[in-house]
Amino acid sequence: MKARIILSAFAMLCVGFVASAQEMKVGYTNVQYIMSLMPEMEQIDADIQDYSNQLGQQMQTKSQDFQRQVQTFQQSAETMTEDAMNQKRQELAKLEQDLQKFREDAQTSYQRKLQELLEPVQEKVFNAINSVAAENNYTHVFSEGTENGSPILLYTKDDDPFTELVLEKLGIEDTGAEGVTPGQ
Repeated sequence: MKARIILSAFAMLCVGFVASAQEMKVGYTNVQYIMSLMPEMEQIDADIQDYSNQLGQQMQTKSQDFQRQVQTFQQSAETMTEDAMNQKRQELAKLEQDLQKFREDAQTSYQRKLQELLEPVQEKVFNAINSVAAENNYTHVFSEGTENGSPILLYTKDDDPFTELVLEKLGIEDTGAEGVTPGQ
């Protein structure tokens, strides 16, 4: 008798897990692949290449100017006084620092420009992912092919209570902090 009650409870528990599992529908997609097929990417590639070429030309001009000044200094160093040589070395060191800063600023500028160009396409793809997920009753959609190899959650149903359940388990009250979406 006792065994029958335990088996019945176990069976009900299994049915509950199966019912819960059937409600969950998980999808994977590769955002980079989708974006690579977008017609807008051809223009973005051309624009970013042009921008990269402009930055490269500026860098080359500044680098050549620095090299010319170094050569001029090396050629005239024998005829310079010690004070003049020290002053010129300081000027060259400052120019070298400026060149390095320009290099760093150019990399930052390139990344900013690339993000600016990609943002509308990314938004279009994410909106499509959200629409497809909602229309096809997906509960979660992950992105594969990320840089670090770990999938990224792209979509979850608004009624996913996971965060609230974890907070409850930890005994923490949800304060509804601004910018934090429960369930994600």
